Amino acid sequence: MSFYQRKILPHVINCACGQPAIAVQRSRVVPQAAGQVLELGIGTGLNAQHYDPDQVEHVIGLDPSVESWSMAEPKMRQQDIAFEYIAGSAEDIPLASASVDSVVLTYTLCTIPEPERALREVARVLRAEGRVLIAEHARSPDAGIARWQDRLDGPWGRIAGGCHLNRDIRGLLDQSPLRVTHWDSRYLPKTPKIAGFNVWGEARLA
Repeated sequence: MSFYQRKILPHVINCACGQPAIAVQRSRVVPQAAGQVLELGIGTGLNAQHYDPDQVEHVIGLDPSVESWSMAEPKMRQQDIAFEYIAGSAEDIPLASASVDSVVLTYTLCTIPEPERALREVARVLRAEGRVLIAEHARSPDAGIARWQDRLDGPWGRIAGGCHLNRDIRGLLDQSPLRVTHWDSRYLPKTPKIAGFNVWGEARLA
């Protein structure tokens, strides 16, 4: 891992993903989490303030970046919830099958190298009545903007730690062992449209 990835990228992501419009999206989905929670790509802990301590028993944060976790810990300590960090990959979740009640995916599927495999793992660890809560930026439905997303995807990914501008998040979910039960989308205000088309909702086991 390069110096940029270890020391600079976590701060870049913390700044970009902490924008007010994105915080609003987080506040739409994260408070719905309950019970034993798995958060994929917990990063610098930007979701911590949105969990409801009356509903959540425990949050397991899975992320490959130990450096990000060092930035997350102060945010966790401010919450009345137990957080646990596991360094690892979303494509190989180190948890038992049917062991979590909620999975939180916020601005993570854009970066996971093998999102199809990660979603199969999400389905594996989710309990029968569990919920997957999603907020992501995604491929635009507008052809002109989508073309720019395709053009800029490579350079963007090199700067933003492998983030993809043009992933079809709904398509990935529809092809997974999960079933979407609620879905919304919009362009975020004061956000460039190439990165501003956001989707959010809920999925369950199919």
